[in-house]
Amino acid sequence: MLLKRTYIFVLGLILLSSFAIVQHNDATNPIQLVTTQTDYNVGKPIVLKFTDSEVEKPLLYCSNSYGSTLVSAIAEEGTLQYIIPENIIKKIGVVNWIVLDKNKSATGQFNINPKAEVATMETYIGPPSIEAGGTDYTMLVVIPTDSLDNPLPTNTKVNARFQFLASEENDDIFTNNLISWRNINSKRESGRMLVSSESLGINSKEFTINVWAAIPTDFKISAKRPHNYADGNQVTTFNTSVIKDKQDNVVSDGTFVTFFITNDHGNILKTTGTTINGVAHSKIIHPDFKDNWSIKAYVDGMAESDTIALSYQSVIEDFYVAFANKNREILVGPLQSFMEQMIPDGLHVKLLIYKDNVLIDTIIKTSFNGYVTFNLKPAVYQNDTYRFSVETAGINKTFNNKKLW
Repeated sequence: MLLKRTYIFVLGLILLSSFAIVQHNDATNPIQLVTTQTDYNVGKPIVLKFTDSEVEKPLLYCSNSYGSTLVSAIAEEGTLQYIIPENIIKKIGVVNWIVLDKNKSATGQFNINPKAEVATMETYIGPPSIEAGGTDYTMLVVIPTDSLDNPLPTNTKVNARFQFLASEENDDIFTNNLISWRNINSKRESGRMLVSSESLGINSKEFTINVWAAIPTDFKISAKRPHNYADGNQVTTFNTSVIKDKQDNVVSDGTFVTFFITNDHGNILKTTGTTINGVAHSKIIHPDFKDNWSIKAYVDGMAESDTIALSYQSVIEDFYVAFANKNREILVGPLQSFMEQMIPDGLHVKLLIYKDNVLIDTIIKTSFNGYVTFNLKPAVYQNDTYRFSVETAGINKTFNNKKLW
């Protein structure tokens, strides 16, 4: 009986020792990386090999800047092999991995490097319009990419080319942080600049930069008119000199010019024009009464002209006013111009009606064939005594105590 107990005790010790050895082997023999390569070319197959595990085939967790994925193991030739998926091997950068066994005992990373070839040239440029003079600039950004749309390695050479007027330039720039770039300063002259780039034998398309004239400088104005009479009919034309910037470039077509006209009464008239080939034109109708004008032009907030003066003579020295039909019909005319011809149609004639020295109504009509007729209806103007004032071409005639009946 004692021998039997001794035998069972020894057998138990043997079993416990075997279990401890197995546990020890599991603890001291974790999965280990066999592959030593850490740098790969983009697009090429990548297989990570690890020591085999008879206990389990853990998943491999892979992560890069585009996302994460799990890879299953394949037991082959006494190793565990993990084939990295295509969506990872097509993107450059660092890939981190972890073996998802119980202890997560194996971790590491590898690099995927770009191809040394150019498939496309991503080119950006802006702003598309800059100011002449050398202080303004636009920026050229070039991103050479391979056939898998990955940017090329740092210090890849990009040749930037520029053509402006009669000059052509080349400049070598190098990629850094995935891109290459350069500021392009304007020249003193205005014009159109053409820009392109090339890298490893691949050329970009052509880009255009418009170099416009800078802020205009002060300029001169002049006036042209058929005569100097205030007939309210003819047109005076204002012209600017050729407006240029400080580099002597002609300003862009469409530059807005405003002409301000101050008359003898302190009133301000305004007319505008836009430049074509640097010159702006604007028109305004003659006044219909004797007046003196002071004219000055502005390119708002940027430049101004000199001041010129114009005088307009009165075309009507006098006119007749006749009352008829119980003084309710008032005929003004004939209105004759500077050659005793009938004034052109459209001259304003104003009738002011007063009662007890209080203005009760103002009627304005325009001339036709040299005459204007006012009809005062009994329903509006009752029978009574009124004062009438007729104004036209800067001349005023007053008629007191006119009785309507």
